[in-house]
Amino acid sequence: MTQTLSRETVPATPSPKRLSFASAIADCRVLIRRNVKHIARNPEMLFQAVSLPIVLLLLFRFVFGGAINVGAMSYVDYLVPGLIIVCMAFNATTTVVGVASDLQGGIMQRFRSMPMSGSAVLIGHVVSGVLRSMLSTVIMIAVGLLVGFRPGGGLIDWLGALGLFVLFATAISWCAVLLGTVAKTVEGAGGLGMILVFLPYATSALVPTASMPGVLQVVIDNQPVTPVVDSVRGLLNGMPVGSTGWIALAWLVGVVALTGTVAVRRFKRAAA
Repeated sequence: MTQTLSRETVPATPSPKRLSFASAIADCRVLIRRNVKHIARNPEMLFQAVSLPIVLLLLFRFVFGGAINVGAMSYVDYLVPGLIIVCMAFNATTTVVGVASDLQGGIMQRFRSMPMSGSAVLIGHVVSGVLRSMLSTVIMIAVGLLVGFRPGGGLIDWLGALGLFVLFATAISWCAVLLGTVAKTVEGAGGLGMILVFLPYATSALVPTASMPGVLQVVIDNQPVTPVVDSVRGLLNGMPVGSTGWIALAWLVGVVALTGTVAVRRFKRAAA
């Protein structure tokens, strides 16, 4: 009888998996909010995200644009999609430094003392990085329209370009997270971040690859960022993309899967 009563009076406990999943989602929300507040409370981070698109666009539009031949397309229509990708890569340096700072600044010891998901720290950095990149994208397009950018793409084209922008921002943010786990110091993290800054410059973002030397052209045409630049440029300007869009999508999905997996493992080892 005692055993029967005890079995009947003890309430059923929720599934551990459901508790773990719900806790992980809550942790992600908290860490995303934390990183977004860091952006809002640090004017230099907002200044970086806002000023760089404007300066680069005006520089290439009015200083270098007259010397660059891109065929029948207006140079500003050619330039704006590529500069959006360049700015996303530049903004990712903030994520590199942020991850390194968390690992080496002592806050991870506090996080480890709490019942929270370690991956939520990385997701917070990635999501805030994507949001910062989307801010740069909006500013770039707005300023581009003021200086002559006249995209010819339709609604479906713009939605496709937006999807590639978000996926590229996610991929570059995970690359930044991985570099942040590799960095030995916070100062060194800033130097590693320059790898991401220079990568989009070695693409068709600013000039057509046809004007480059043969070997360099082959390398640039087959690096991961070039099909992304060509795809978003074609979509925004209402031009056929062909297989380039699928190649860009495959590259981005592969980069997210690979860098995300490696970054989470390295982060857990570093945090331990």
